[in-house]
Amino acid sequence: MSEIVRRIGASPRERGSASGANCPDIFELSDGNFAVIGTDATEKLDGELPSDASRGPKERIVVITRATLVRARMDIPDI
Repeated sequence: MSEIVRRIGASPRERGSASGANCPDIFELSDGNFAVIGTDATEKLDGELPSDASRGPKERIVVITRATLVRARMDIPDI
């Protein structure tokens, strides 16, 4: 099982969360993949996926804030 290596981008507190809890986050894993904490929007967005997109039975559509992704941009590796 992969382990969290590091946070990608600013922490929730750095993005303005007063409590630092229940906020979107992005982590790089030891196998090179990424884990995302976000709001599950699978039921709402599943029917809106483009025809060339699909979701496996164990996959969920997760929404993160724009600020979370923009602040993570410089930490995302090129390769």
